[in-house]
Amino acid sequence: MEFRPCIDIHNGKVKQIVGSTLKDTGNYAKENFVSEENAAYYARLYKDHGLCGGHVIMLNAPGSEYHAATKAQALDALKAFPDGLMAGGGINADNAREYIDAGASHVIVTSYVFANGAINTGNLKKLVDAVGADRTVLDLSCRYVDGSYRVVTDRWQTLTDVTVDEELFVRLSDSCDEFLVHAVDSEGKAAGIDERLITILARAPKSVCYAGGISTYDDIQRLNLIGEGRVNFTVGSKLDLFGGDLKLEEIIKCTR
Repeated sequence: MEFRPCIDIHNGKVKQIVGSTLKDTGNYAKENFVSEENAAYYARLYKDHGLCGGHVIMLNAPGSEYHAATKAQALDALKAFPDGLMAGGGINADNAREYIDAGASHVIVTSYVFANGAINTGNLKKLVDAVGADRTVLDLSCRYVDGSYRVVTDRWQTLTDVTVDEELFVRLSDSCDEFLVHAVDSEGKAAGIDERLITILARAPKSVCYAGGISTYDDIQRLNLIGEGRVNFTVGSKLDLFGGDLKLEEIIKCTR
């Protein structure tokens, strides 16, 4: 089990938001924390602590008036920690190489691959051809609907017909290096982990990172137990760097 830090960028600022409130209309999101520091500051901090594999997520749509500022922050973070961070948000086969060349170890993709409610195998192949499966992370962020977890896209606003289960992991494992899974209904609420989802993630044939609801050190230990030591994790609004009460150094101790 590894800790993967995050840098979420919205409207040109590093933030922690309630994921389920994110709207493209008006560039709105309910905010838990807005940092006075820029993205490069956090990138350097993670580098100093030897924390590789963190996620730099751009939360504004490409057509947003804030997209340029958000992208600039992301690129600065990648430059500050070359090959130590993964970049996500609006990534496709046409622009993925730009982020790799800017210093990203991987690109994180959801909407481009899960287009129109299903898996777009053509887009997935184009992405892998562009950067390689070894530099691709597939984001299977999901909601629990009618007895199963279903992938959500477009910054968690569009529900697809794709079910997150062991069969999906096996189907996609040759096309990526890792999976990232946000429990969207828990994201940003610090209400505890989704144990049912973590049980599914533990069966993935590739490395997988869980995000959503971690609020105590006990949650981390519980995740390690249920995930059989195979599920990595990230902490957002409860991290002391983002105004929470979980200390970075203590989280690192939990994993090392």
